[in-house]
Amino acid sequence: MVTTRAGTKTLVANGATGGRSPWIHVPSRMLLLWFAISLPLVTWDTIYVLGRPWTMEGGAWHWPMYVPYKLYGEVDHVYGWKAFNAKVGFTGAQGALNAIETAMYLVYVYIYWTSAVPAASVAGGSAKVGAAAQADKTAVLVGKPAAVAVLVAFSAFVMTLSKTILYWLCEYFSGYDNIGHNALRDLIVLWIIPNGAWLVAPTYLIYVLGQEIVEGLTMASAEALPIKSD
Repeated sequence: MVTTRAGTKTLVANGATGGRSPWIHVPSRMLLLWFAISLPLVTWDTIYVLGRPWTMEGGAWHWPMYVPYKLYGEVDHVYGWKAFNAKVGFTGAQGALNAIETAMYLVYVYIYWTSAVPAASVAGGSAKVGAAAQADKTAVLVGKPAAVAVLVAFSAFVMTLSKTILYWLCEYFSGYDNIGHNALRDLIVLWIIPNGAWLVAPTYLIYVLGQEIVEGLTMASAEALPIKSD
């Protein structure tokens, strides 16, 4: 028995289920850092988008929380008065998807917070957890909570990446209608670099979590259907 943030739980060790290994999820520092940075930023952005026009310049909610959006709305008209007055639906649709993605990320955080256990307490899973994780007392997820958390996070990152690619492609196919007025330096600093982060990080995390899912499915299929030899 080990004590978790949710209370006391029994870990399923190797051999407890007919020799099958439990799914062990060790969240990377990159994953936890991304949640720490992106969750507050995306929540801030989503409230701005769904709260327009009250969050825009002159609105009751604009100062002080959304003052930076005055500049960004001038850099990217999708966030400014041009799109709002033209009743462009993409901005609001993007904000709605942001809310769904954020909820999915929070599901992962909730599972991790309530179900994670010390890496050193995972009986029989030391090889997968790794010596480094045990040495720095990393908390890990084991069994069904691990599988659910990985699946939810993977799905959310796919949504994030797909939406961001769509965001960029909309500019390309519209002849850069909303950002083409910017000087190249301003465009790089204020649009390409910030939005590029939402391409690079989700792509990397999709790769990492995807590998973990494939590994888990491969292990499960091998244990469920052992190859018979003559």
